[in-house]
Amino acid sequence: MKGKVNKVVLAYSGGLDTSVIVPWLKENYGCEVVTFTADLGQGADELVGLEEKAIASGASKAYIVDLKEEFLSGYAFPTMQAGAIYERLYLLGTSFARPVTAMHMVRIAEQEEADAIAHGCTGKGNDQVRFELTVKALNPTLRAIAPWREWDIRSREDALAYAKAHNIAVQATKKSIYSRDRNIWHLSHEGGILEDPWAEPEEEMFLLTVAPEAAPDEPLYVTVDFEKGVPVAVDGEPLGPVALLTKLNELGGAHGVGRADLVENRLVGMKSRGVYETPGGTILYTAHQGLESICLDRDTLHYKDTMANRFAELVYYGKWFTPLREAMSAFVAKTQKRVTGTVRVKLYKGNCTAVGRKSPFSLYREDFATFGKDDVYDQSDAEGFINLFGLPLKVKALIDLENGTPAELESPDYSVFKRD
Repeated sequence: MKGKVNKVVLAYSGGLDTSVIVPWLKENYGCEVVTFTADLGQGADELVGLEEKAIASGASKAYIVDLKEEFLSGYAFPTMQAGAIYERLYLLGTSFARPVTAMHMVRIAEQEEADAIAHGCTGKGNDQVRFELTVKALNPTLRAIAPWREWDIRSREDALAYAKAHNIAVQATKKSIYSRDRNIWHLSHEGGILEDPWAEPEEEMFLLTVAPEAAPDEPLYVTVDFEKGVPVAVDGEPLGPVALLTKLNELGGAHGVGRADLVENRLVGMKSRGVYETPGGTILYTAHQGLESICLDRDTLHYKDTMANRFAELVYYGKWFTPLREAMSAFVAKTQKRVTGTVRVKLYKGNCTAVGRKSPFSLYREDFATFGKDDVYDQSDAEGFINLFGLPLKVKALIDLENGTPAELESPDYSVFKRD
């Protein structure tokens, strides 16, 4: 016995690991097990028969909750609005999926009067932190149990043997060489040949996107409408969050858009290589950035850029339910009040480019920016501006001349100067 626990809510996928965790918890903690599965768009095939399987494994009750819309509206879209991208490439699809799952696990635990939650995350990954920080933030009285940090199971063969010994039916499937996580926002790939950072991913690995080389030879133009920073329509068709992203996933995937290959710094300290497919999310990031370029003033846009990296770190580190992230989101929400309009995006051979943007709140003025004749901008004003803007440089240079300080740039040797 590892300490008496009455009831545990287990994050349950129905795979081999979580299937054996159910009897393992009962055997080692003497507790009742309730399973929780968040439907985040991982695919209907993964949810078929899941409740029956959980009960057959020894669970007393199984919850399956559709969280796709909440996941997008409350987590994915706000992160996109912040412009947050971890280490310049990762659009955080797994990172913000864990807090929404863990938050609902806490609710179920309180409803069921459970005293612990459990998960199947390994001791090497980031997800254990994301689950457990959420629990600590929302209900610190709940205990967190992580079997991978406790049990003697060390391989798939060990898990299969444990399942057989406990009469747990595990469907015989071909084991993928990759560790994958999928939801409506993205699909991640780790392991296998990807553990060699020199190895190029095999084309057969990709499931959501075609190879850019195999994408159509003609570009596709897509328009995305936003209201206060929230995407609301594609090609003029109003759509809810789930339908909208589903459509963009299909369009982006067909044109090879949204692949990212990076060696990232995990929170636990090691570097790991991950390959991500985020077709719809890539289109939204590109379109949203294009719209902000005409709707936000310079200082606000630049400040958002400086905090976007920090926002991405907080999400990646599992610190969604923290005062700083909440304060940052409040700032971002304020900036989105005027981010309303339409962006035209060009999809071609893996590239996604904003090629048109318009908004009733656009700060862009053609009469000011034109290279043609205009009557609204007095170009002679620029001289005084430059004199004032460059005053600190001028003062320093004058002092250097008075003190005989050598110029920082050497004078050219005109003796060897030649004209063509």
